[in-house]
Amino acid sequence: MPWHDFLLIFALCFGSILFCRVAPVLVFAKREVPPTVTHALNYIPVAAFAALVANDLFNPAVLQQGAWVSLLPLVAAAPVVLVALITKSLFLCFVTGGTVYALLYLFTL
Repeated sequence: MPWHDFLLIFALCFGSILFCRVAPVLVFAKREVPPTVTHALNYIPVAAFAALVANDLFNPAVLQQGAWVSLLPLVAAAPVVLVALITKSLFLCFVTGGTVYALLYLFTL
């Protein structure tokens, strides 16, 4: 691919991403957003995080490595759910998940 084609595609992608991020700010800068919209927008970070976690827990490519290896993320997720329900701390969930996954991976080698 020639450089001018690459730069054109890059500039178009950059412009569209910039427009998608800046346009709502410009539209809603001087308007008051209804409480229902604000309430709905509060779910975006939770949904994004859930999508990232689900992508790691249910990765079809891992199934080729064996049954136990594909179950490691699910087994490590169980204590994380318990810690999340008890403490409601994202940091403790992160530490618990990483530690349990590392220990499971270390003992399965």
